[in-house]
Amino acid sequence: MEKQLIISVGREYGSGGHEIADRLSKHYGIQLLDHNLLDEIAAEKNLDMQHLRGLDEKHRSRLASRTVRGYSSSPEENLYLLQFDYLKNKAASGESFVIVGRCSETILKEYDSLISIFVLGDRDRKIERIMRLYELSREQAVWKIREKDMKRRRYHNGHCDRKWGDSRNYDISINSSKLGIEGTTALLADYIDKRQYDSYH
Repeated sequence: MEKQLIISVGREYGSGGHEIADRLSKHYGIQLLDHNLLDEIAAEKNLDMQHLRGLDEKHRSRLASRTVRGYSSSPEENLYLLQFDYLKNKAASGESFVIVGRCSETILKEYDSLISIFVLGDRDRKIERIMRLYELSREQAVWKIREKDMKRRRYHNGHCDRKWGDSRNYDISINSSKLGIEGTTALLADYIDKRQYDSYH
């Protein structure tokens, strides 16, 4: 694409936000960054991939870590700083991409090319989706959703002023349960196209 486009997608677990991000990346022909972000950082910095995966999107313990002269003893904190710097450099280079999570709606907010989205869903629909995708019981799915969303909330709120999922933090928040994955993707693409068109005029 000639004009830079950065799409940030935050999501509740089970809402289909990742699939929507993937569809948007294919629709616009731009890179999707999620867990593969760690692959790129590991290759660039010559770091152990498996070690990074164990730290990904985890909230650092303030009691077990300290910062001295700008350096943290927390491996979790060092990893999120690596990710944030990587995303800032990628945005500064003029590249277009879709990024899932990673506080991207906050750390990249200075870019006019950023469109930030938060995908939520109805509780029962999210439970059904997780039961189907991972062959879990309803009780297991409820527990998995609660655990994942708690981790995402703690990670985001530990690094950002505004709260995870707060609609004021995003350009658009949308309930994917109402239109389904395909319909939600189409609506978001229409919104993005209008934003892109308006920025030209």
